[in-house]
Amino acid sequence: MEKRYYTIGMAGHIDHGKTTLTKALTSVDTDRLKEEKERNISIEPGYAPLYNNDHIEISVVDVPGHERFIRQMIAGVAGIDLVILVVAADEGVMPQTKEHLDILSLLGIKQTIVVLTKISRVERDMVDLALEEMMEEVKGTDFDGSSFFLVDSISGEGVNELKEAIIHSLNSLPSRSMSGELRLPVDQVFTVKGQGTVVRGTIYEGSLETGQDLMILPQGIHTKAKQIQVHNDKRRAGYAGQRTAVNLSGVDYKKLKRGNVLVSTPHLYVSETVDVCLEILTNVQYDIKQRMQVIVHAGTCEVMGKLVFFDRNRAIGGARNILCQIQLSEPIMAKRGDRFIVRRPSPVETIGGGWVIQPNGGKYRYGKETIALLEAQTEGTSEERILKVLDRFKSADRGFLLKETSLSEETMEELLKGDDWFELHDSTITHCKFAEECKNMIDRVVSKYHKDFPLYKGINSGELKQYLKEYPGSLIDYTLENGKYIQESGRVYLKGFSPHIPPEWEKRCKQLLSLMENDGNEVKDMEEYFEHVGIPHKWRSDFYHFFVQEKKIVPLDDRKAYSSKVFSESITRLKHHTNDTFHIGEAKEVLGVSRKYMIPLLEKLDKEGLTIRMDGRRKWISSVHKVEKKYKGK
Repeated sequence: MEKRYYTIGMAGHIDHGKTTLTKALTSVDTDRLKEEKERNISIEPGYAPLYNNDHIEISVVDVPGHERFIRQMIAGVAGIDLVILVVAADEGVMPQTKEHLDILSLLGIKQTIVVLTKISRVERDMVDLALEEMMEEVKGTDFDGSSFFLVDSISGEGVNELKEAIIHSLNSLPSRSMSGELRLPVDQVFTVKGQGTVVRGTIYEGSLETGQDLMILPQGIHTKAKQIQVHNDKRRAGYAGQRTAVNLSGVDYKKLKRGNVLVSTPHLYVSETVDVCLEILTNVQYDIKQRMQVIVHAGTCEVMGKLVFFDRNRAIGGARNILCQIQLSEPIMAKRGDRFIVRRPSPVETIGGGWVIQPNGGKYRYGKETIALLEAQTEGTSEERILKVLDRFKSADRGFLLKETSLSEETMEELLKGDDWFELHDSTITHCKFAEECKNMIDRVVSKYHKDFPLYKGINSGELKQYLKEYPGSLIDYTLENGKYIQESGRVYLKGFSPHIPPEWEKRCKQLLSLMENDGNEVKDMEEYFEHVGIPHKWRSDFYHFFVQEKKIVPLDDRKAYSSKVFSESITRLKHHTNDTFHIGEAKEVLGVSRKYMIPLLEKLDKEGLTIRMDGRRKWISSVHKVEKKYKGK
């Protein structure tokens, strides 16, 4: 059986005995700061090991109870698996008891044990009254049905029973996922002489090993895990659910702060715009207004933000499932499903919280369309979320998909095993739906081109991609290579297609080619031939290129061309009736033409690499056979 790791939290009003109870359970005093000792209050979250055997390891986080340290409390409880809600029997339910309950509920923490402490300070009637009051407080909430324990941390009464209950509760609770990418929200940063920068936090998910390459977000700083400790005990690795300290290499501790996230993959979004589902607490003092400034607590980070509604201009206490956006003053690292808390800066109060729909929110307009879009995103399955991204991009890099969908690599890998998904040459991923769409679009474009331009071998590949602008080049290339297409000389055409002259022009084209062949080497300008057979100006360029493409004619210059048959026969005669070198006069005698016709032909031989001009003569430098084959008329 794989070992499981958990972190539990102590929450409750100031001076209700959280730190003393932690010490009774763990024998560790978590108030480590001088100021905490002097004032007898917790300022920063404190941590201690509670229990460890071959199957389970449990840590405790003791969070501050004072209202001034709510932000430290939120950072402390982020990532815990079970909460011990501490209520002093001599005071009962207090303001921070209520606020801590609200925060725990908004963070989605359901596993709770309620502990009445200091029971030896008051009469039994007072204990019963405090117990009744607390039961009434949780009635109808997420914590209704929680276990209740009576404890005196000084005498030890009830402590062992509580510890056994904690272990029993966690034994029946699923552990956090240790597979996939590491995510460790940092709540403490410090430096150790001779060791360097150290960060501490509770591992949300995944694991890390000594020597592993890591990244710190949102800064994007690359580092390595030099050493890992769990409660001052050196470990080879750290796992999800563990309270872990990591000694980092090559990082200045001054560049880091609480709220940074240690990760093992770049496939996570850092964003200043987050789409969320928001819930407003029922007991807020004032309505929540459009574009109101708020303090956002996500994981261990705290950042200013602005609430943006798309279906209202204000929200009242008790409003639930508000689909909206938070525009942050600085980037944070978040994933879909992450919980967050929202507080009003002034007057300070916790006003609500919720969960992240999309960590990389877009720019939306106010209105029903945006709400419909966000609703679809809240309800989509993993596959639907990938398809929604591909609706925009048709194919996408695996890392980009992981960021856009906030899926784990494990979930992504499982989905992509399906027959409908496949990988393109550049390692991007697509779905058969988009490959089929691309194929149908290419079929339509190429077929229409063949119909509109039957003289051409096919559509220019660059022009084809202009028609397919919404599809990435890798998907187009994949479709062309695996479809009924031929790519040749920068053109694309359907298998089985041959360029052809439209029936209504066949007779005139045959007449033109016959005239050119009859004229032999003494050809006229192409315009004269077109004019003679009555081919209109608008068709002349197309027919000319078709004749060249189909090797029916050989261009000499921008005005004249030979019949392919005449050109092939001419170079054969010249080769057979001249020496290795020859001058223009000899060539004129062989072909029986004037200088006017001879010069363009000889210059064509130079361009084709058959001859080279030397001291007023030309020298044969290549086999005539290749050119004869190239220009053999069809």
